[in-house]
Amino acid sequence: MTEIKSPEQLAGMRAAGLVVAEIHEVMRAAIVPGATPRDLDAIARRELAARGATSNFLGYGGFPATVCVSVNDVVVHGIPDATPFADGDIVSLDFGAVLDGWHGDAAVTVPVGAGEPPDEVARLLVDCEDALWSGIAAMRAGRRVRDIGTAIERTIEARGDYGIVEEYGGHGIGTAMHMDPHVMNYRTRQRGPKLVPGLCLAVEPMITLGGPETHVLDDEWTVKTDDGSWAAHFEHSIAVTPDGPWVLTALDGGAARLEALGVPAAAAQRG
Repeated sequence: MTEIKSPEQLAGMRAAGLVVAEIHEVMRAAIVPGATPRDLDAIARRELAARGATSNFLGYGGFPATVCVSVNDVVVHGIPDATPFADGDIVSLDFGAVLDGWHGDAAVTVPVGAGEPPDEVARLLVDCEDALWSGIAAMRAGRRVRDIGTAIERTIEARGDYGIVEEYGGHGIGTAMHMDPHVMNYRTRQRGPKLVPGLCLAVEPMITLGGPETHVLDDEWTVKTDDGSWAAHFEHSIAVTPDGPWVLTALDGGAARLEALGVPAAAAQRG
């Protein structure tokens, strides 16, 4: 069942999304050479408690941590361990929170160290994030879920020869972290549900520098690329509104990025 929120319920979703956005900022600042994924997990636990929120990752399907930390060729669902980050690594943070029963979920991939990453890695991160925002820009009332994946794929194909991971995608979000509908990161023949005001989706493209094939490690969580190529993952939780997309897990509601794309942003009215 697809969950449609009232304006009052969207306010609760925004509050949960801001918790996610704020804690992402704290974790990103801690990604330095010598820090470990477990350090980030400890930060996430501390910051959730300080905000009166809880983790929607911890215990989900048996997941043992509050944040997924995926390094280099790990695409998603990396379990935090004690392996130090090295200068030049890339780290994906996938993190969510529950506040007053409402869920937020977002992901970002960042380079480790003060130096510039190699050109192909820098482009991978920029192009994956741009693809996310292309998908968000397509989230206008009256369109279809398929339009999101089509926009994502077009951006990725225009930028380079990347692998688009197909086994994992976005999802509805609200009173649960994963809800209908499923949101694919590529064009499909199925139109999917209509985008209506009050629908909230988590959109999350994942692309690689090589092929799209992946496998799951023996821990039953960690997803790696088959060819060892590095991967990027970006995600936001977004509400469809009559005024345009409202990016619940962006501090500015998505206003800056959407306005740069020439798309009306609900954040201009909602904050």
